[in-house]
Amino acid sequence: MTISAPVAAQPPTKPLRPSDTFVDHVLALCESKKAQADLRTGLGLPVERCNYLHRYLVPRLSERLHPDAKRAHYAVAALIAARPRSAREATAHEAKGARALADWHLRPNLGAALAEGARKGVLKPDSAEGDLHLMARQSSEAIHPRLPALTRHLLTGGVAIDWAVMLEDLSWWNRKRDNIATRWLESYFRVSDAHDDSGTEDQTPKSSEENN
Repeated sequence: MTISAPVAAQPPTKPLRPSDTFVDHVLALCESKKAQADLRTGLGLPVERCNYLHRYLVPRLSERLHPDAKRAHYAVAALIAARPRSAREATAHEAKGARALADWHLRPNLGAALAEGARKGVLKPDSAEGDLHLMARQSSEAIHPRLPALTRHLLTGGVAIDWAVMLEDLSWWNRKRDNIATRWLESYFRVSDAHDDSGTEDQTPKSSEENN
């Protein structure tokens, strides 16, 4: 009798967060050039001026969605549609990698992206940190118009954006700004410090015995 080798148990698949599902929907929409062009017209605009986005997003969003969350969904859809060509192919792979992280708070937020941009020379460190501190004091009304240029700059420089994390952060920004801003700042300095440590050689003097 042949005895089959035991099969390793597979870890249960985690259900996708609604924000991830929405991002997947927008990415699928962007496979159509017309839909992508329509979604891109909403860059930096309030929902009331996003006339070409309604047909794509209204069926996916609850009528009872908070106005801040609604604008966040429209904003992220437009930002995804406006990705530079160099960033489009990498998005799906990056999203799957980010979802593999067990803890939602370990996924890269905007603070982590700014730190990565500074590390890669896409942004000057003083400028990246200054932008972060400025946004931490602003309402979402001031942040939304800044995002198109900022995210495009990061993406063009090869810095990934976790759109689902951005969507949730923007949705809650006006109601939990201090908490989210603190998380962005912590991520910025954690990523910056990790890269600083990895690039620093051990400068501890050797003992006389080691030198001999």
